[in-house]
Amino acid sequence: MDGVKYNFIVVDDSKLDCFVAEKVIKHSGKALVVKSFLEPIKALEYIKRNEIFNTSKTIIILDIQMPVMTGHQFVEAFEQLSQEIQDRYIVYMISSSSNESDLNRIANYKSVRKFSNKPINKEMINGFLRDLK
Repeated sequence: MDGVKYNFIVVDDSKLDCFVAEKVIKHSGKALVVKSFLEPIKALEYIKRNEIFNTSKTIIILDIQMPVMTGHQFVEAFEQLSQEIQDRYIVYMISSSSNESDLNRIANYKSVRKFSNKPINKEMINGFLRDLK
């Protein structure tokens, strides 16, 4: 793979899943910065404040099933942001279940690049990175 590196935001209500994702992403050698959020609303607020790390794209890895704000609700709010903000991010949704209605719903989001099943692992991250080319 080329020398391009990305910023990553992991949004998952599981501390363990965030920890594992951070480790896997950091070990990929393709991360500039990795930031995790246990609460989707905090990640959305962070994005709204335009706190980008630099000019590199930021990959969002977003869990679907979360309390208070689901991944679907996050994406719906994200897609209401300005196009300028949206263009800085690439969204990948993940879940531990392959609920068909979730998959059908994801297909309707213009900002979601792809869906993958948990757990987050090296192959998943490498697949996301290959998908960007």
